Amino acid sequence: MSIYDVDLAGLSGEPLDLNQFKGRTVLVVNVASRCGLTPQYNGLERLQKRFGDERFTVLGVPCNQFGGQEPGTAEEIATFCSTTYGVTFPMTEKVEVNGERRHPLYRRLVETPDAAGETGDIRWNFEKFLVNPEGEVVGRFRPPTDPEADELVEAIEAVLPG
Repeated sequence: MSIYDVDLAGLSGEPLDLNQFKGRTVLVVNVASRCGLTPQYNGLERLQKRFGDERFTVLGVPCNQFGGQEPGTAEEIATFCSTTYGVTFPMTEKVEVNGERRHPLYRRLVETPDAAGETGDIRWNFEKFLVNPEGEVVGRFRPPTDPEADELVEAIEAVLPG
């Protein structure tokens, strides 16, 4: 199953058709506005600008499961991201990434092992999943990994479409 088979809504509640990302490399990241890692938005936006033509996109997925660090409404999240970090990449509705109410997208993503071979629950905000242009999850990077870390950038470049 590819990520394109998952139903998801955008931040403002409208359906978000993941098929629009077919043929692109996608970096899916669970984000939060009040986290010590929130400044990673800067690196994510730079990746979006660096690679974000028709070949790549960051997909931000707000989640409030870690210390209540994404408590805002959709409008508050959108305003914070655009005014504080100049975010231009798409954002989804707020979802749960762990537990019984884990969103179907994350049911698929958590099956992917990280560099140490570990799968399972999301550990914290800003866990990153790399999806190739065919919709297959090909990499998992734990929250402390900076968006512009060499290993992440190299992994993105390795799966960018021609």
